[in-house]
Amino acid sequence: MCTYNGAEFLPAQLESIITQSRPPDEIIVCDDGSTDNTQKLLKKFPVSLYINDHNLGSVKNFERAISLCTGDVIALSDQDDVWRNDKLQLFEGVLNNSSAGLVFSDAAIVDEALNPLNRRMWDEVGFDAHKRKLVRAGRAFEVLVTGWTVTGATMAFRSRFVKLSLPIPDGIAMIHDGWIALTIAAVADVVALDEPLIQYRQHAQQQIGAPARKETTQEPRGVQAIETAFRRRNSSADLHKILETLEARLLAQANEFDTRKALSFVSDYAFHLNVRANLPRRRLNRVPSILRELLSLRYHEYANGFKSAAKDLVS
Repeated sequence: MCTYNGAEFLPAQLESIITQSRPPDEIIVCDDGSTDNTQKLLKKFPVSLYINDHNLGSVKNFERAISLCTGDVIALSDQDDVWRNDKLQLFEGVLNNSSAGLVFSDAAIVDEALNPLNRRMWDEVGFDAHKRKLVRAGRAFEVLVTGWTVTGATMAFRSRFVKLSLPIPDGIAMIHDGWIALTIAAVADVVALDEPLIQYRQHAQQQIGAPARKETTQEPRGVQAIETAFRRRNSSADLHKILETLEARLLAQANEFDTRKALSFVSDYAFHLNVRANLPRRRLNRVPSILRELLSLRYHEYANGFKSAAKDLVS
């Protein structure tokens, strides 16, 4: 868990963790220099508390917290949610009975007082029936490479993958939860539990919330606006950077993990993006390249098939 000035909602979150039907073996908390009552509250709970010498920001703070964990499985937690009582028990059951490297669940989005907002996280981020089917078919990597899907507070992963996921890179359109999920999906199976195992609290002080609905809420501002933009859709340039960074990480860890399939996918995907980014200015001259990408099925694999091809032809 990472904390920063979270005293208002922290006790409820910690209570929901320590009273799990399968209690955690350790609770690592990294506080990022809170100036409210957070540190005092944390000292009242059975946690291992680490206080940063200087403010790291949420991504690097999670990186530090993960590196301090000693267990076989690591579950991430925000400071302001509430976990369902059987969350860790269900996660442990999945990991004990499969070869999955990562498991994640849906979340119920609630208001500041934990009242239901009749919204589910998977619906909000576009993790639809088709994408869920791909994950069940062992194709989670293809789903996760294109954008944000897995919420950190809803996932747990085997600690042996930490060496692959850390350090979390700077300068890409993906924060810690998306990057960790993506790197693990590149070399291991992923299981998605279609149950809301946390209450994902929305409140005015949080740094990153659920994607805002334009018709019912104001547009997010500051850091949340940046993260929301990343989550909606990654541009071609964003995807290029993600793929380039991921390829370098997979090559660096090729002796530790079987990265061959993922590297092939990354190379093929990057090739398709390059073709589309460098189509000739004259529409007629684009036809050969677009036809080759259609016949290779890369438009269907990495885009929206004929729809994307037609868009490239006329835009």
